[in-house]
Amino acid sequence: MRERTVSLNGQDFHIREWGDPSLPPLLMLHGFPEYGGAWEELAGALSHRFRCVAPDQRGYGQSWCPEGVENYTVPELVSDMVALVGDLGGRATLLGHDWGASVAYNLAQRHPELFDRLIILNGVHTGPFRRALAKGGAQTQASQYISWLQREGSDEKLMENDFAKLLVLFGDTMDMAWFTPEKREAYFKEWSRPGRMKAMVNWYRASQLMRDRAGPQPDADPKTDPRRVTIPHLLIWGMGDTALLPEATEGLEDWCDDLTRVEFPDADHWIEHQKPQEVAGTILSWIDR
Repeated sequence: MRERTVSLNGQDFHIREWGDPSLPPLLMLHGFPEYGGAWEELAGALSHRFRCVAPDQRGYGQSWCPEGVENYTVPELVSDMVALVGDLGGRATLLGHDWGASVAYNLAQRHPELFDRLIILNGVHTGPFRRALAKGGAQTQASQYISWLQREGSDEKLMENDFAKLLVLFGDTMDMAWFTPEKREAYFKEWSRPGRMKAMVNWYRASQLMRDRAGPQPDADPKTDPRRVTIPHLLIWGMGDTALLPEATEGLEDWCDDLTRVEFPDADHWIEHQKPQEVAGTILSWIDR
């Protein structure tokens, strides 16, 4: 693993890389509350085929951490990664998980010319996800943590008592056997960096999720909607996810030109940690199809 700092749109971002720099780049986007180092196991399993590039995204880890909720809107987050793809040579395969999946979907939708493929691990497209929220059922209930995070002072509560509440939010209802004492120490180090917890939560505060639960307008046509995914898309889903339920992806086929689904019944939201070898094998089989 190599580490470097790169200037994106005039700001410093911390990057971790695995694999020969001459290999095709795979841009790996982490979610909440992780950081670029979270991809270590999966990147190690893919580094013989890709130059795996894992940034600490804006507000996370050792990357630029601006103040103000307005700095964490999706267009700002997308702009960072467009600049990083430019640094990598102008084209990449794209992989995202959780919030990183939201950024990845937006990148694929707005800049399909920059990416060969889109791979999502337990992350949601806004079309099906907003429809699930609009039903007011199980997914709406499972997403109540979003409303809590959006409140003033939630970041301070997450940091109390050695991140006790964050640890509950992180995996109280999911398999955390992968979260070893060594990983716990590494995560605590990243969460403890000045201003980071507030910045991480500001991703939620800048979002309209749970504030505007309406799904697409009745006359919206996924075939022509700007949120359509036109590049080949692989969705890998841990079926035991208690934060993002399977219903959050119902109808995703309508929004994609070329979608492949692979489900793991014995994994959950943290599938990339629980089954890195299996996930890597699935990705490589799909690419080689």
